[in-house]
Amino acid sequence: MSIQEIQNEIISEFELFDNWDDKYAYIIELGKKLPPLDEKYKTEENIVKGCQSKVWLHGYKKDNKVFFEADSDALIVKGLVSLLLRVYSGQPAEIIAQTEPYFIEKIGLQQHLSMTRANGLASMIKQIRTYGLALQEN
Repeated sequence: MSIQEIQNEIISEFELFDNWDDKYAYIIELGKKLPPLDEKYKTEENIVKGCQSKVWLHGYKKDNKVFFEADSDALIVKGLVSLLLRVYSGQPAEIIAQTEPYFIEKIGLQQHLSMTRANGLASMIKQIRTYGLALQEN
């Protein structure tokens, strides 16, 4: 699936919920389903700077696509990062570097996060897109 198709799928999923309590519960559930990150990647260099919670993000290139693995010490953040991984992981580096995650605005997420969580989300997106830029040449 393309990044746009995945984002549109996420938007459709969130339209099924009537209120933000249900949407938060769904995000937390996604976090619980995020596969654990191998301990060897829980290093200082993989920590996403700017997040209130600890977030580790590992990216690698395989078959001209970039794949991401991540973890966090906070469930809601694990859910947020799982949404980002769903959108960006397995995509070509140049697409990752160029694509804004418009689903965040469409589902109303930005308005329902605290300032620190919103900053953390922006930091995760920036880190993912930086991987996309860095891995284009490899």
